[in-house]
Order: sequence, then structure tokens, then C-alpha cells
Amino acid sequence: MPRLLLLLPAAGYANQDFIAAARRLNIELVACADYCHRLAPGWGLPPLMSVPFDQPDVAVPQVLRALTQAVDAVLAVDDHGAALAAQLRVALQLPGNPPEAVATLTDKLRFRRQQQTIGLPCPAFVEVGDEDDVGTALALGFPLVVKARRLNASRGVIRVDDADQLRRALGQVRRIQARAQRDADAGLLVERFIPGAEVALDGVLVHGVLQVLAVFDKPDPLDGPYFEETLFITPSRLPAATQAELAAAVQRACAASGVAEGMIHAEARINDAGVWLLEIAPRGIGGLCGRVLDATLGMTSAEIVLRHAAGLPLPAPPAGKAAAGVMMIPVPASGILQGVDGLDAARDVPHVSGIEITAQAGQLVAPPPAGASYLGFIFSRAGTPQAAERALRAAHAALTVRVQPLLAP
Repeated sequence: MPRLLLLLPAAGYANQDFIAAARRLNIELVACADYCHRLAPGWGLPPLMSVPFDQPDVAVPQVLRALTQAVDAVLAVDDHGAALAAQLRVALQLPGNPPEAVATLTDKLRFRRQQQTIGLPCPAFVEVGDEDDVGTALALGFPLVVKARRLNASRGVIRVDDADQLRRALGQVRRIQARAQRDADAGLLVERFIPGAEVALDGVLVHGVLQVLAVFDKPDPLDGPYFEETLFITPSRLPAATQAELAAAVQRACAASGVAEGMIHAEARINDAGVWLLEIAPRGIGGLCGRVLDATLGMTSAEIVLRHAAGLPLPAPPAGKAAAGVMMIPVPASGILQGVDGLDAARDVPHVSGIEITAQAGQLVAPPPAGASYLGFIFSRAGTPQAAERALRAAHAALTVRVQPLLAP
């Protein structure tokens, strides 16, 4: 029986999907958590140890001391544990993507520099370290996008159209970065805004060769000032040649970074000038969105990750014409979530295959650029991408989200 070390984040949407997939595949999981093990009796997989994922120098020795049996692979459920997983693989002499390769893909500035080096299309960009560096960003011209370097889910990403907006956004993103306690003293990435349609690609790398699992359209415009993602629809309605160009760019960027194994999730913009990669994450699609692959491939993203790590057969490319979609239910306003009404009506919409509300009543919620989570997920299955998209929009329209605004200090 394969034995895998799995890094479980405290707020990970997909923790239970990984646990369920491991049971189906007869894979033994050893869990390592970034939360107190005494507070997790209901998880179904009590963690062997609790370590700080964001402090690998502390965490690696703790994990090595706690492991009493060998493991065959080390996996992270999401971005939060990716760096630690890479360092643990080195310490345990296990195969997988090396720490430097993971660092290149998870740092937006390093990724842009790599694109520039290998000649992939990328926008003009600069690193802004402090207020004295604003002039270097102004020289790029507008519109611009200010980005925190290593945050995900559109946190710390703001479009600006003039100098005043730029200065305000730099201060706001620095505060978001500091609150996340990641790279609080690092510079920010500022780059020219890339117009066009946004798409995503999920694939799996085996010995450096990319197998495309799905290309997703994002039919809602993402023009800023904030970039809250909502709809992912597959199969893509892009021309086959454009999808092939996207896959080739992803393959080339992964090879240049040294990432050669496991699932990847790429985001890109498509316009008349071609394919512009935004970022590539060394993981599958985030949140519970990985469940959408079950409709087209017969297995979830979590199962594909585990299959690759355990050396089990991977899914064949989709042969049918089934379409599927997922909506990450957006947060309408900052405040305290009171509840989500209309769920029965939303579930009754034709082609809606499931709705899961992941936020809890009483939880603080916020949209991007400060928010780090969604209210939940709506899933659809249909005969065409258009029908899958319509179902998601109709289900969302049936929901009423109640958020109590926070009182001003």
C-alpha cells in the first residue's frame, strides 16, 4: 500500500477530498497539519503532527523526528504547504519538484523574470520596494496592476489607472501582504495591465511532459480594479490552435522553472497578440473546483494528484462531449456572514449538480483584494459549455447572501 505524507492546511477547502480519494485508492495518508492536532478530532484523519508551514527551517526537523516509517511521497493540499513539501522531499530523498523550481512558480516576480529570460510574452514590469521606487512604475505607463508577490486567490492584486491610484494601491497591497505575514518586507510587482479574455489550464506533468486535463473559459470580464474569479467552464470555446498555443507556453515555462512532476494550474490572458501567461501554480485548480473534473474525466483533481504520486494510472483525455462548470460564489461585501438563502431553489435549477456553502455564519468575509476565501461553490454538468454556464448563473441569481457590515471604528 502506498504511504504518502500529506500537508493539510487549517483552512484548506480540499482536505476532505484528498482524504476521501485516498480511501478509494487504498493509499495510506500520514497527515501533517498547520493547526493544533487537539482541535481536529472531526477531520477524519487525525494529524500525526502540527508544524508551522511558513517556517520550513522549524518544520522540517519536527517532521523528520515524528516520522517513524518511510513514506513514498510528500504532497501539499494547496499553495500554503508547497515550499515545505518541496524541502521535505529533499530531506527524505524523495522524487518531485525541487524547492527552487517551486519557488519560481509561486513568486510572481520571479515568474515574470523567468518569462522574460526565455522569451515568452510578458508585460513590462518592475519591482517596487518602497515609496522612493514609485517613479520606476510610473515610467511603465497606465493602466498598471499592483501585485503582492506570493499571495493567491486575487489577494493583493489591484488595477490602477493614474498616479494617485498607484500610490494608494501600493500602500493597500503592502498592508495586505503584511497581514498575511508573508513577505512583509518584500517588494511588490507592478506590471502593465494585459487586456483580453482570461482562461485557465489544468494539467499533469509526468517526467516533464504535460498532459492537458482541462482548459477552462472564464466568461466574466476580469478588467479590475479587483480580480475576483467566479466562473470556470470546460471544455473551452477557444479555437483548438489557441488551446495548443496555451499548452505549449505552459510546457515551456514549466520546463524552464524545473517543475517536471505533478499537477499544475495555469492562468493566462488571450488577445490578438497571442497567449500571455499570468501565473502557474504547482498544484491543481484551487478550492473545491477540482471536483469539476469528475464530470469530464471521471475523477477529481485530488484523486489525480494522489494517483500521480502513487504511480497509479492517470485519466485518459476526455473523449465525450460532456461540459461542466463551477462558480466560486463571490463575497458581495465585507462584514459578518449571516447566511445564504435560496439554496433549495438554486439546487433545483436544471443542470446544477451540487452546491456547497463553505463559509460559516458568523465568519468575517471580504471580497478581493483583501479577502482570501469564497462563500462556497456551485457545480453544473450539461451537454454544452453554454448550458453549463447558464445553469451556474441561474443558480447564483436564486441565492440571497446576507452580510452584516462592520461598524466603523
